Amino acid sequence: MTFDFDHPPDRRGTDSQKWQKYAGRDVLPLWVADMDFRSPPAITEALQQRVAHGIYGYARPVASTTESVVDAMESRYGWEIDPAWIVWLPGLVVGLNVTALAFAGPDEEVLTLSPVYPPFITAPKNGGRVSRQVPFILQNGTWQIDWPALEQAVTPRTRLFYLCNPHNPLARVWRREELVQLAAFCLRHQLVLCSDEIHGDLILDPALTHVPTAVISPEIASRTITLMAPSKTYNMPGLGTSFAVIPDAARRAQFVRASNGIVAEVNTLGYAACEAAYRDCEPWRQALLAHLRGNRDHLADFVRRELPGITLEAPIEATYLAWLNVSALGLTDPIRHFEQHGVGLSDGALFGAPKGRYVRVNFGCTRATLFEALARMKSALRAG
Repeated sequence: MTFDFDHPPDRRGTDSQKWQKYAGRDVLPLWVADMDFRSPPAITEALQQRVAHGIYGYARPVASTTESVVDAMESRYGWEIDPAWIVWLPGLVVGLNVTALAFAGPDEEVLTLSPVYPPFITAPKNGGRVSRQVPFILQNGTWQIDWPALEQAVTPRTRLFYLCNPHNPLARVWRREELVQLAAFCLRHQLVLCSDEIHGDLILDPALTHVPTAVISPEIASRTITLMAPSKTYNMPGLGTSFAVIPDAARRAQFVRASNGIVAEVNTLGYAACEAAYRDCEPWRQALLAHLRGNRDHLADFVRRELPGITLEAPIEATYLAWLNVSALGLTDPIRHFEQHGVGLSDGALFGAPKGRYVRVNFGCTRATLFEALARMKSALRAG
């Protein structure tokens, strides 16, 4: 079966948050992590069947839905999970917020690495916790953890560590040996580890594999809250279906208590789509990866050849996101500059980077959209 990633429906004038941002303007939106492709046909078929049932009451996952998740974790990662470990959530950001409430007290600290997906920084603050960030360092063309700085950042009030695995926005796949070192760090300081693995099925480098943090050892598994979802891989974030995998029963109960009364239930269509995604959509995922690899390669080559002053500092190993250094352009507001030339990007400052230094590009789009956006960026550089 073949899948078409170059002729999706026009999202202008729809409920798309991504496209509504620039409604009425000739701006191509390459900002929020939402791809422009149709979700896999098997998901659409599952939704149509569920809609035909005609009753949309309060929902709980049926056995086959849970089994699809358990089977996917084992077949893709060799991770054997107990169905009882799964806590369903209406979104991964919800999981980040609940984790902060559950495992850090008021004015206690949540540690993470930056730049990073903005809710890693804001979620602790939402509940009156303290967010602390340790900057990555760039060494030999690879983003690395600054281990001495990470050690120095721990205080008697540090309770929790957030990891993005694979990393957004750096598109970095963490190697097993790095996760072993990070697990030892968390165990040594008695930190709970929250591992966001929503991009785990989007590894672009064929030589690399996603390693769930919780498989490193039973000891770190007992301290780990793993957050996952089919939403990024299968382009279904609007269906609000995610889950936490929490092996330790006491921590799982603590997480559930923190969510009581404030976390909505997953909707019935989300469960149906999730089951179809993990059970029936592997051919589509492989075709998607091939398309994204082509987009990544074109983007990297175009930046190198055609966009002087913009640098892709490290390989894009995973995700459909590119982290570009634009500091050499000397722009006070690079986001505004590129918008004025028809391209909407994400501001690196939202991820904890210095203002005006980085932008994030979402290349989860058609080749035509990407080619046109890059051409507009080239024109933007000529305009100064």
